[in-house]
Amino acid sequence: MEFRNLNDIENATSKGRKEMFRFGTALLFIIMIILFTSNLQTGTGVVSIELVVAAMIGGYMALNIGANDVANNVGPAVGSKALTLTGAIIIAAIFETSGALIAGGDVVNTIKKGIIDPALIGDTDTFIWLMIAALLAGALWLNLATAMGAPVSTTHSIVGGVLGAGIAAAGWSIANWDKMGAIAASWVISPVIGGLIAAGFLYWIKRSITYKDDMVASAKKMLPILIAIMVFAFSTYLILKGLKKVWKVDFFTAASVGLVIATIAFLAVKPMIARQARNLENAKASVNTLFTMPLIFAAALLSFAHGANDVANAVGPLAAIYDAVQTGGIHSKAEIPLWVMLIGAIGISLGLLLFGPKLIRTVGTEITELDQMRAFAIAMAAAITVIVASQLGLPVSSTHIAVGGVFGVGFLREYLKRSYAKTIQDIRDHHQGADQQEVEDYIKRFEKASLDEKKEMLAQLKAKKAEVSLSKKERKSLDKVYQKELVKRSAFLKIVAAWVITVPASATLAAIIYFAIRGMMLP
Repeated sequence: MEFRNLNDIENATSKGRKEMFRFGTALLFIIMIILFTSNLQTGTGVVSIELVVAAMIGGYMALNIGANDVANNVGPAVGSKALTLTGAIIIAAIFETSGALIAGGDVVNTIKKGIIDPALIGDTDTFIWLMIAALLAGALWLNLATAMGAPVSTTHSIVGGVLGAGIAAAGWSIANWDKMGAIAASWVISPVIGGLIAAGFLYWIKRSITYKDDMVASAKKMLPILIAIMVFAFSTYLILKGLKKVWKVDFFTAASVGLVIATIAFLAVKPMIARQARNLENAKASVNTLFTMPLIFAAALLSFAHGANDVANAVGPLAAIYDAVQTGGIHSKAEIPLWVMLIGAIGISLGLLLFGPKLIRTVGTEITELDQMRAFAIAMAAAITVIVASQLGLPVSSTHIAVGGVFGVGFLREYLKRSYAKTIQDIRDHHQGADQQEVEDYIKRFEKASLDEKKEMLAQLKAKKAEVSLSKKERKSLDKVYQKELVKRSAFLKIVAAWVITVPASATLAAIIYFAIRGMMLP
């Protein structure tokens, strides 16, 4: 056989080899979990088959959380080219693991979000298999969503699994429908708040920096303030949420400490930014580079907080099953052993390394085009929305907030582009019958003008407004030209559809799995 043919075979099978490596590594992780838990004696002195199965599924769930959920923290940084894909994966893996092990918590609620009443569950065996069904259903749905390239809420996946398995085990009355109503409301609340805050920050950045004549001078003035706000938001967020295992405080104390840290950060970064901006050109691309380091820090801090909070989605049901096997009873809260936390932390990091790039690309590049300023606005929205929502008692999803922030930034860009296109068309309408070169010169002056000068020029045009005879049909055709789609509609519809069906899909899967388990394992 010729060497050229051998090379063709090599090239054709390279993708398959990569997939087999990913699958093989993930399978090795699961096998190691099985070997460890099969040698772990419970309080009864014997190996628990239920615990081995639960640990195996818990590891599978952790892999899927890493593959799907972590993309929201680092996707915008990768899409804006502040971080390479490899750099983002390394940073996220380190900080996700650190957050899980340092601040992941000692105790977890056995029934996620209180969505079912454990008192209505007949016995310990039923509870154990219910939780196994919920965990497996959540993991399967996350796996399917990742394969489709849709970032979905891990929390909602687990909530749906517990709800479906609970109803299958004890009927419709077991569900807390008020809680489920609040969770359903979060499908709308989370992305809308995240999108509005991200769009608000981006508009502020545009008005205070990129719309100014001297963008570099404006950035030197405004960026330290923006970084101070970011430091305040993340400090408060991490003290309240990420460090609750180490230091549990109220919101006022956390905000006060965050304000002190933000003030110190402002005084520290102001001269650094002035030095960095000294040799920059007065251009948007140059000013964008000033946002790179803050954005990298934001991605790292978001990963740490995610590891601290969301690792419970992977290990919470496993900790509950371990507690039930150990004590023979059903408790509302359960301690998380170190080995259980390690399964969650390692599984999330490994899932990110093996399968995370697909969703990172989706969030970072396939919804809308991002630069460092836009990605910074999204990171700010993620931190601030979680703080505000937690204080108001609103059930929000970090996934929905982050992706909603991406949508918010994209739709703001569409609105601004469309408004600008309409303005240019209005200028042409006002100059109908004038010399074409005169019109083009006026438009060039308008494009180069500052924001205040633009307002003055438009006011002058309105004062001299002449009637323009355009029919309704002609106006409608012009509107279509203005509608520049800077948010990919297919990605938008796919992700929203995945969000809406997450709870029903995981609930249905969990009910089917529970009935299958009951038929095989329970009397």
